[in-house]
Amino acid sequence: MKFKNGHWVVKQEFEPLYACEAVRAEKMGQALKLLIATKHISGRGDTQTPVLGAKVFSPAEGVIGVTLWHHRGTLQKGPRFELTPDGSAPEIRVEKDAAYVKNGGLTARISLKENDWHIDFLGENGRYTGDGFRMMGHMRRRDTGEGYMVQQLELDVGECVYGLGERFTAFVKNGQQVDMWNGDGGSCSEMAYKNVPFYMTNRGYGVLVDDAGDVSFEVASEQVERVQFSVQAEQMTYYVFAGPTPREVLRRYTALTGRPALLPAWSFGLWLSTSFTTDYDEKTTSSFIEGMARRNIPLNVFHYDCFWMKGFNWCDFEWDQAMFPDPEGMLRRYHDRGLKISAWINPYVAQASPLFDEGLEKGYFLKKENGDVWQSDLWQGGLAVVDFTNPAARDWYCGHLRRILEMGVDAFKTDFGERIPVRGIRYFDGSDPVRMHNYYTYLYNRAVREVVCQVKGGDQAVLFARSATAGSQKMPLHWGGDNFATYVSMAETLRAGLSLASCGFGFWSHDISGFESTAPAHVYKRWCQFGLLSSHSRLHGSQSYRVPWLFDEEACVVLSKFTRLKCRLMPYLYQKAAEATETGTPVMRPMYMEFPEDPACDTLDRQYMLGEALLVAPVFREDGRVDYYLPAGKWTHLLDGRVVAGGRWMRETYDFLSLPLWVRENTAVPMGSREDTAEYDFEKDVEVRCYQVKTPVQVTVPDVHGRPALTLDLRREGEKLVCAARGGKEYTIIDIREE
Repeated sequence: MKFKNGHWVVKQEFEPLYACEAVRAEKMGQALKLLIATKHISGRGDTQTPVLGAKVFSPAEGVIGVTLWHHRGTLQKGPRFELTPDGSAPEIRVEKDAAYVKNGGLTARISLKENDWHIDFLGENGRYTGDGFRMMGHMRRRDTGEGYMVQQLELDVGECVYGLGERFTAFVKNGQQVDMWNGDGGSCSEMAYKNVPFYMTNRGYGVLVDDAGDVSFEVASEQVERVQFSVQAEQMTYYVFAGPTPREVLRRYTALTGRPALLPAWSFGLWLSTSFTTDYDEKTTSSFIEGMARRNIPLNVFHYDCFWMKGFNWCDFEWDQAMFPDPEGMLRRYHDRGLKISAWINPYVAQASPLFDEGLEKGYFLKKENGDVWQSDLWQGGLAVVDFTNPAARDWYCGHLRRILEMGVDAFKTDFGERIPVRGIRYFDGSDPVRMHNYYTYLYNRAVREVVCQVKGGDQAVLFARSATAGSQKMPLHWGGDNFATYVSMAETLRAGLSLASCGFGFWSHDISGFESTAPAHVYKRWCQFGLLSSHSRLHGSQSYRVPWLFDEEACVVLSKFTRLKCRLMPYLYQKAAEATETGTPVMRPMYMEFPEDPACDTLDRQYMLGEALLVAPVFREDGRVDYYLPAGKWTHLLDGRVVAGGRWMRETYDFLSLPLWVRENTAVPMGSREDTAEYDFEKDVEVRCYQVKTPVQVTVPDVHGRPALTLDLRREGEKLVCAARGGKEYTIIDIREE
C-alpha cells in the first residue's frame, strides 16, 4: 500500500507519525522495550507529543523480532502463525548511544542518540539491513480513522528480493506491490493461491511479517531503495533471519515456522488424473491405467477429480453410483495393481448435498454476524463453508474423510480454500475474519492431514493442496493451480514454484501440460520432461484427458523415458526429501540458493537445481532451442555424458528425448536398480555415480522411510577413488571423470 506521492509528500488522506528518537530503552526480561518519540524532544513541553513503542526480542538463535505499536489497547484478535521458539536467551545491553539485542550471529543495534532513530541488523560479516529517517511509523487515514503500522527496511545496490509465496509475476520481486491475499486467480495474474509474508534477499537475510492478514508489501516500488510492509492495525511484529547463505536463512525460518513432513516414496512417482470435467467411469479409468502399462509408463498414483461425486453435491463424500457402482471393489482392484488412490475434496458443502441440512442444523458452517449461514453460488449452488474453528465441525468433516480413507482412498487433493469471505462474518471461535481469510487454508489442510495420519499413518500421509500460507509447508504437498497449455504458462509456473521454494516449501508440483485447454504435442512433451524432473509429477487437466497417446506416439516414449529416469533417481531424490524435512532446504532450488556467490544466478528463473547436484533447464520453445547458464566448474550431462566447463551461458537445441540436465562436479548421484516404480529398496544394488570427484564427498542412500541405509565416504587418492561404506546392501561405484 502506498502512502506517499513520490518520496517527499505524504498523500493528503493520511496523517503520519514517524519514529524520531528513542527516549527510553529498558531491559525487561528477555526483551528490550523502547519508548519512541515522534518528534525531537528538546524540552519538557515536547513530552506531550504522540509516541510509538517497540519491543526488540529474539525467539531463536540468529533471529531478531521487533514488535511495533501505536495504541496498545487495541484488541489483538487471532489467528496467529504457529511459531516454535528454540528457548535461547538473547544478550541485551543498553549503552549511552545505543542498545543491543544479540542472539547467535545476528544483532539488532538501536540508536539512542537524540533525533537519530534507526535500527541496524548486523551479521557476522557486516550489516544486513535496517531502517532510519521516516522509515518506521504509523499512518492514520483522515476520513475513516483507520490506522496502519508501517516499516521500511533498506535495500543495497544490486539487492534482489525473492519469495512472498507462490507468485506468478517476475521472480525477482523488486518493483512490485504484493498484497498477502489468497485468491483463485489462475497462474497468469498478480493474485496468488499461496501468500506467505516472508521474503529473503541475495544479501543473506530473510524477513517474516507475523500477521496472517492482508500484509501489503511495496518492494522497491514506493521507495525504490527499500522494502516497505504495512498492516491495518495498531501493532505489528516482524522477524529478521540471519544467513549468511540462503540455505541458512531457510534453516532458521523453517525452524521457527515448521519444516515439511516427509512424504512417502510412492508419492514421488507419476500421478494420472481423470481430469476435471471429462466423462469417466471404471471402464474409462481402467483403460487409462492399462494403456499406461502397455506403453511401459510406470504409474504410482491414480487421481479421481471432482466427479467421483455427483455434480451439484460437492461435497457429500459419496461415490456417484451411476459411474462407480462398486467403489470398494474398484479401489481394491487398483490397489492390487500396485496403485495408490487420490480423491478430490474441498472445504465447501453445496446446498444440494445431503450433508447440508445436517451442517445447517448443527451450526457447522461459517455464519454472518446476524446468525445466518454465509452462502455463495460461486462454485456450487448455495454452498456453505465449513468452519474449522469449530471443533465439532472439524470432527464432522473429518469423519466423512475417515470413511473414504477406510474404503481405500490413500490421499486427498485439498482444492480451494481461497474464496473465504471477510465482510460481516463471525467465526465460531471469534477469530478476526480478515486474518482468517489466508489462515483458513492452514486449518483446512491441517485437519485433513491429521485424519490421513490417523488412518494411514504419519509416514503415509499425502495432501495435494492448492492454497497455503506461512507454516503450510508442514503439510505437503502443494501444486501450482490453474495454469494454461502454453510455454508462457509453463515458464510462469516454474518461477512461481521457485518463489514458493524461497519460502521453505520443500515439495511442489504442477499440472503437466497445463490445466486449461489442451496443449499441442510439442508443449505436452516438453512439459513432461519438466514435470518428471520436479519433486512431484501429475498429469491433470480440465476438459480433456492427459494420457500421452492422445497427443502422439512420441509423447508415450518421452513420458516413459522421463518417468523411468525419475524412478531410478529416487535414491538421490528421496535423500533430498529427507534433507528438506531436516533443514528446510527444498528439493527444487532456485539457482541463487545453491550458488549465492555467483551474481549471474541472482535473476535466473528458467532453470533450477534439483538437489545440489542436478541442474535442470526446461525447454520453452517449439524448435527445442534453450538458453541457460552453467556456473563455474566442470559439468557432466546426465543423459549423454558430455563434459563442459561452466562459468558461461549455453545455447543448444534438444530433441524431445533430452534437455539440459547437468551434474555438478564433485558430487555423487545414487541411481536405483528399478525404473518401474518410485517405491522400492533404494539401497539394494544401488549404482553410485561419482562425477569429477576431487575433494572428499559423502553420499547417503535412504531407506523408504528416509532413514540413512547406506553412507559412502569417497575420497581421491592419486588416480584411485577410495570408498568407505557404512550399512547398505550391494552397491557399485562408477567413477566418471573427464578424459
